[in-house]
Amino acid sequence: MCSIRRATIHDILSVQNANLHCLPENYQLKYYFYHCLSWPQLLYVAVDPKENVIGYVLAKMDDEAKAEPHGHITSLAVARTHRKRGIATKLMRATARSMQECFKAKYCSLHVRKTNAGAFHLYSQTLGYEIHDLEKGYYADGEDAYDMRMTFNYDTFETMNQTSNALLGIKDDEEVKTAEQKTIENQ
Repeated sequence: MCSIRRATIHDILSVQNANLHCLPENYQLKYYFYHCLSWPQLLYVAVDPKENVIGYVLAKMDDEAKAEPHGHITSLAVARTHRKRGIATKLMRATARSMQECFKAKYCSLHVRKTNAGAFHLYSQTLGYEIHDLEKGYYADGEDAYDMRMTFNYDTFETMNQTSNALLGIKDDEEVKTAEQKTIENQ
């Protein structure tokens, strides 16, 4: 069992540790701080019941976007002992939702090693990413990467508030205002 939550600055060392144990691409500590301070809405962690970080997603908004705003997944990792439980999917969906809600992103991009069949399946089959391009020699060891993208569909997109309201049985904005008023009155 685990829970997904937004990461805080206090999680950064644990995120870096997870990266070092799970992935061949590693980053300096300042890179994690840069992400956490620049786009705190997009960094999520999966934690076990003891609050140990067992997975993370490190994401950012493209800060050089000339046309439409879009996000980018910098890194995703889940501890080997916790894989095949849907944790990576939940992390990716959480950050995608935040990209849409907070930054009005139109799509999200990522790079994946051409030989990483498990990650490629997650991105293409489970999450709906499509290959945009092949980048030769993208990784430090010379391996090629698929540049993948997922376009966000705002017709089916629900904000976190809409999801919460649906779970509470609230159907429209008028009901939301009534529910908020009752909450204020009960305090």
